[in-house]
Amino acid sequence: MGKASHNKAIRAQHTAAEAKENKHEKPAKPWWREALELVLLAAALALAFKFFLFDTRNIPSSSMVPTIVPGDRVIMSRLSYLGANEPERGDIVVFRAPDELNERDDLIKRVVGLPGEEVAVSGGYVYINGEALDEPYLAETPMYEFGPYTVPENCYFVLGDNRNWSNDAHMWQEHYISGDSIKGKAVWRYWPLSRFGAIYE
Repeated sequence: MGKASHNKAIRAQHTAAEAKENKHEKPAKPWWREALELVLLAAALALAFKFFLFDTRNIPSSSMVPTIVPGDRVIMSRLSYLGANEPERGDIVVFRAPDELNERDDLIKRVVGLPGEEVAVSGGYVYINGEALDEPYLAETPMYEFGPYTVPENCYFVLGDNRNWSNDAHMWQEHYISGDSIKGKAVWRYWPLSRFGAIYE
């Protein structure tokens, strides 16, 4: 076989091999299908972020002034109380409003009393088991009397930082929220940009 015939035979073998490989290759996806898959993936990630990891809340009232003011938008962590993690005193929590309030929207308050603790408000101070709390975050000291009241198990006593202008546990018929009603912990303020940053200082 001459050199030219040999080279021709080799090219023919390569062409046949390439044709066989191309036969088994998957056809390329159209651009619109790839775009649709990206959109669906982004939507799935956004839903996972919102319903399983974090969520946002717009603050409409002044009950948490000066820590959180009307118009602030905060990020709530759903991860804070997973497993054995439970709310601690000082945490700012988002929770389902008690039934007696007939309120559809969630509320946001600060955890003051923990399960089994005795809470009282007197002389401008909050007392837990007879000891006054140091609360530098308050707008003003409370000008009302309350208690003593023992927080039920798996429940929490919550108050607004704007003590004298907050519809909170000291005013409710049932002076507590259940642990099951808590949806997460407020951890970050993302709006307005002038107040951007961590809520806890």
